[in-house]
Amino acid sequence: MKVLVTGFDPFGGEKVNPAYEAVKRLDDNINGGEIVKLEIPTVFQKSIEVLDKAIDREKPDIVLCIGQAGGRYDITVERVAINISDARIEDNEGNQPIDKPIFEDGDAAYFSNLPIKAMVKNIRKGNIPGSISNSAGTFVCNHIMYGLLYLIDKKYPDIRGGFIHVPFLPEQVVDKNNTPSMNLEDITKALTLAIEAAIDNEEDIKTVEGKTH
Repeated sequence: MKVLVTGFDPFGGEKVNPAYEAVKRLDDNINGGEIVKLEIPTVFQKSIEVLDKAIDREKPDIVLCIGQAGGRYDITVERVAINISDARIEDNEGNQPIDKPIFEDGDAAYFSNLPIKAMVKNIRKGNIPGSISNSAGTFVCNHIMYGLLYLIDKKYPDIRGGFIHVPFLPEQVVDKNNTPSMNLEDITKALTLAIEAAIDNEEDIKTVEGKTH
């Protein structure tokens, strides 16, 4: 079993990205799975190209992409990615696509084929807040999740894949009043627990995680 775990580089004026900082700190073996770690650029299209090359090279069984969601207080396992890029800010190379499909021949949306509810349950067992998210946004996080699931649909049908958003680190919110954060140790632990559940569960569990809005 091989698990490719990616994290973005800093963006939006931040000096650090908790996504890759946590990925770097993952053990090299989790629950019998070899963990391959990769930093990817916060850049539209290039991020997907880097991911595609890594999948082709590493031939993983599971791919889990991690991104920063400033303002969220918990670890959020994403359910779905949509075929649109609508950037509120520029990416790290100055691109700012507006209402642009990610792949013209792709579905309107793709759902993660990871056991997302089992992953959230395992995160909570570790006394870390976690939940299912039904929107990965429209920036590069949604872009890479959609790109991953598109690649699985078109090119790598035997791979399972998905995306997790993590909160700011405490040092990122010193000048952001009333903005939640999570320490790096807990983020890393949460990702470890999520990976354990992804390896253990071929099928997801049936439990209530729906939202009214």
